[in-house]
Amino acid sequence: MKQTFQLNEIQEIAKELLHKAPNKILCLYGNMGVGKTTLVKALVKELGAVDVANSPTFGLVNEYYDENDTPLAYHFDFYRLNDEMEALDMGFEDYLSTDAWLFIEWPDKISSLLPEDAVRVFLQFIEENTRSIELNVS
Repeated sequence: MKQTFQLNEIQEIAKELLHKAPNKILCLYGNMGVGKTTLVKALVKELGAVDVANSPTFGLVNEYYDENDTPLAYHFDFYRLNDEMEALDMGFEDYLSTDAWLFIEWPDKISSLLPEDAVRVFLQFIEENTRSIELNVS
């Protein structure tokens, strides 16, 4: 999957990404402000979560559930992480064994902790309201 899209098409992109991803661990790469969190919000909405997604920058992870209180997704933002030990201390490895989706912003901060089959999603600026998205699978 590689395509260019307008920001107002983000919900359709999220739907397509969930459909095409070969597993539930999505690592989101891109510059600050490119729309990683906006994409996660659309992904969480598409999954049918009860809550609206927001950035977990200060808490490192946000959890999203369906109406039956079943975990649907975990959204990590490792931008402020100093080292991989912090991710281990917060139990990141336990999240890898769940059946929920994992959306990971700034995955380069924990690269040695990521499974080899994690899906890499690259977002890039094209113009003010235009982005490109590319899905890479190891």
